[in-house]
Amino acid sequence: MTQITGYRDLEEWKLSMKMAKDCYLVTRGFPKEELFGMTSQIRRSAASIPANIAEGYGRDQLGEYVQFLRIAQGRLKELETHLLLCIDVGLAKPPALQPIIYECERIGRMLSAPIRKLKVQK
Repeated sequence: MTQITGYRDLEEWKLSMKMAKDCYLVTRGFPKEELFGMTSQIRRSAASIPANIAEGYGRDQLGEYVQFLRIAQGRLKELETHLLLCIDVGLAKPPALQPIIYECERIGRMLSAPIRKLKVQK
């Protein structure tokens, strides 16, 4: 088992950083007129996920950490919704976005475990 010495050691942070990078890469192929629309929305929500995990980890209070993990979960659902909408309106084909949607679900499950565990410890 790996020892956690900082937020960069958290598996959910690592995976969400990779997912954010993937979102940036996939949105490069979006039409230019979406730069301030869906492209921006996807990038902001994707970048917010690891940022909230890191910020919560940096807080001194357990309750605050849990709150930031919940915010990250909310941003995951927001990102997933944007990605599904992109498929529905034809901005991207399912094979391009499905792996990211899968990662949203996976990271969401990973965040649920510490939220439940830490809630009990409060």
